[in-house]
Amino acid sequence: MSLQSIAEQVKGCQLCPLSKSRLHAVPGEGPDRAELMIVGEGPGREEDLQGRPFVGRAGKLLTSALEEAGFRREEIFITNVVKCRPPENRTPTEDERDICTSTYLVRQIELIKPKFILLLGNTAVQTILGEKSVSKVRGKVIQADENNYFCTYHPAAVLYDVTLKEIFAQDVKMLKQILLNPDRYLRRGRQTSLEKFA
Repeated sequence: MSLQSIAEQVKGCQLCPLSKSRLHAVPGEGPDRAELMIVGEGPGREEDLQGRPFVGRAGKLLTSALEEAGFRREEIFITNVVKCRPPENRTPTEDERDICTSTYLVRQIELIKPKFILLLGNTAVQTILGEKSVSKVRGKVIQADENNYFCTYHPAAVLYDVTLKEIFAQDVKMLKQILLNPDRYLRRGRQTSLEKFA
């Protein structure tokens, strides 16, 4: 199993109703051994058109914040909880999230083995960590299921609420510092709902 083979499976996937309305499935992109993996909610309009993650307005904001913090986007694996655009950009259902996570996302994480996984927004945080709101865990390092997570707002939320822009930028800069000196920030973690996808 490889990231490429998973990507091919995603492109032909018909496991949930989202496959019926998509133009392009969006498996994710980035290197096989990325130190940082980013997980958002799901593709939007531009992502559905291009088949690539985070290429719309929210993606431009994310890329800008990453570059300002000292990251290079091409060194990061970027994907979403669900790989197909929900109609009208609605929040994906629990069933849609469970199917995509257990079939694709968990295997991507296992193959890449990133040092950190950046979770963007409520849907990613709820699905992976079982937390109801990103506000409860944003800016924090969480160790669980042998992975290191860091959480912040989804860039789409920042576009809607400009008061979050500085917080979002500072969180991404903090993550860069954590990656440079992980031992300073890592603590004994806890188990999370990710185990249910095994």
